[in-house]
Amino acid sequence: MKTMHRLLAGVSAGVLALGLVCSTAQADDSQPVVVASTNFTEQLILANIYADVLEARGVSVKKRLNLGSREVVFPALQSGEIDVLPEYSGALLGFLTNGQSEAHKQEDVLAELRNTLPQGLVALKASSAQDKDGLVVTPATADKYQLETISDLQPVAGQLTLGGPPETKTRYVGVPGLKKIYDVQFKNFRSLDAGGPLTQSALQSGAIDVARMFTTQGVISDRGWILLKDDKNLVPAQNIVPVAREAALTPKIRKALNAVAKALTTQGLQRMNQRVSVEHADPETVASAWVKQHDLGQ
Repeated sequence: MKTMHRLLAGVSAGVLALGLVCSTAQADDSQPVVVASTNFTEQLILANIYADVLEARGVSVKKRLNLGSREVVFPALQSGEIDVLPEYSGALLGFLTNGQSEAHKQEDVLAELRNTLPQGLVALKASSAQDKDGLVVTPATADKYQLETISDLQPVAGQLTLGGPPETKTRYVGVPGLKKIYDVQFKNFRSLDAGGPLTQSALQSGAIDVARMFTTQGVISDRGWILLKDDKNLVPAQNIVPVAREAALTPKIRKALNAVAKALTTQGLQRMNQRVSVEHADPETVASAWVKQHDLGQ
């Protein structure tokens, strides 16, 4: 009987050891890591940068780009359908906390984000580069209503139409936050795209009066549009940060993505966005040129 107990104990220990090996094992660099993006220009650029740097360093990569909004893509990251996603610290924290976070400074936002991420997901090194949601108007609209800040919209918003991606209606930094923080309520909202050609065309033509765009979009300065100052800090720090499944990460993958974070700047992001949205360059080509320029393929 004692012999049988010893045998069973030995088998149990072996199974436990095997389980520990399996539970702590991570994908090796020969296994494809799935790099994904949401559905706007900057995301396509960033995801291609991640993919290029990883591949140049010997990591097998599969790209799944332009999948939709965060409401679609983040659950895919949680379920393991994708492995790495370029994210924005404050926007993701707002998404995870349903707009309840009060963090605004870069370090506070990142700390709370890391504590809030679902189990199994990690935020890697954040870049100094930031891209925030912003409200943009034409010079004609700014002159007509004397607009410089978002606060200036309060007495006139009831006459104006806001346009942007569908999630603007529900995200805290969109319609709900504008009402709560600024007491700004627009006459109408038009569901368009995330600062893309639909939104740009609607603003240019006057089909909308105010556009929800991104602060790093080159088209804003190229067309002489006015970015309204977020004078009450509705939008928190929005540092670019790769968010990934911890089980899919290897030391080589971490090192590669951290190198991207170190090299990326807001100015560089603006220039790449301009190359794609204004000069009509291919996002993959722009990303590849940036990787080569910063010698990140090693």
